[in-house]
Amino acid sequence: MTVTFWLLAAIIVPAALGVLFVRKAVHGALLLAVVMISLAVLYLTLEAPFLFAVQIIVYTGAILMLFLFVVMLVGVDASDSVVETIRGQRWLAWGAGVVMGALLLVAVAQISLGTVRGLEEANAGGNIEGLADLLFSRYVLAFEVTAALLITAAMGAMVLAHRERLTPKPTQASMAARRVREYAESGKPLGPLPSPGVYARHNAVDTPALLPDGTPAEASVARVLAARGTVRSAPALAEGEIVTHIRLPDPGGMARNARYLKLRERTSFAFALVSAAAALEIRDGVIVSARLALGGVAARPWRCHEAEAMLVGADVSRGRRKQVIDQVAAAHILEGYLKSL
Repeated sequence: MTVTFWLLAAIIVPAALGVLFVRKAVHGALLLAVVMISLAVLYLTLEAPFLFAVQIIVYTGAILMLFLFVVMLVGVDASDSVVETIRGQRWLAWGAGVVMGALLLVAVAQISLGTVRGLEEANAGGNIEGLADLLFSRYVLAFEVTAALLITAAMGAMVLAHRERLTPKPTQASMAARRVREYAESGKPLGPLPSPGVYARHNAVDTPALLPDGTPAEASVARVLAARGTVRSAPALAEGEIVTHIRLPDPGGMARNARYLKLRERTSFAFALVSAAAALEIRDGVIVSARLALGGVAARPWRCHEAEAMLVGADVSRGRRKQVIDQVAAAHILEGYLKSL
């Protein structure tokens, strides 16, 4: 018994100190689990199987797991604020620590100096039987009051979390019937609204999409643009026609020196946060003509004429490309800043 006590003490004391001094909350919770499991083993060696089971099932298995769930929700990297939200809470903590230390010293002194009554007398009829006798005889009132409080708390949590449904839960069939009824009554589309610029001359939010019959879909353009009168007309299609592809001319053989970059929040999201297209006509290492356009900065793609003029005549032979790009970018940013002033 003495050997077991000192072995468990060598585990419990460092783990308890680690709970107080480790920086990460998840490490503190894991060290607390070590303390609780070691205490359970200590109860087992003291011939208290009921306390052993309660320590493992209730404290380690339930309460500690609740601590870990809270830590995971808050975040393992969350740092505590050094600002005291309650005035004087640091002094209250120190006072509570002093009181707990005094109680611990009194308990140790009583055990060391007083007469110790072992478990043989307390567990004369068995550990579990002795606990049951105390709970349902001397402490029956406290036991029943505690049980009533726990039941009341559980019922209160159920009442607070319960949301009474006044109407039946909609099913897939009822929602489909509602969409068809709304389409018959108000003409609301059955599916999602068409996205702007689908069958447009360019990818722009001010150009309406075309319905299967070739007419423009007014719902595909924002009402703000329609109120401003900036909506562009959709390309005219004859009855039975449909846009299958678009051909772009290649002036001066720019296709070989053309690039397009599109940045999105995620791959499945079709619309770009910002995009850029560049096409250059290069002869003998010198830019003869340039076309630059930006997307996502206006209602339609924006042509950068000033940057194009700066690129014309630039030497982009090997070793000078990065220098030319940096000069154009710096000049363009400075020009935009000066215009904003």
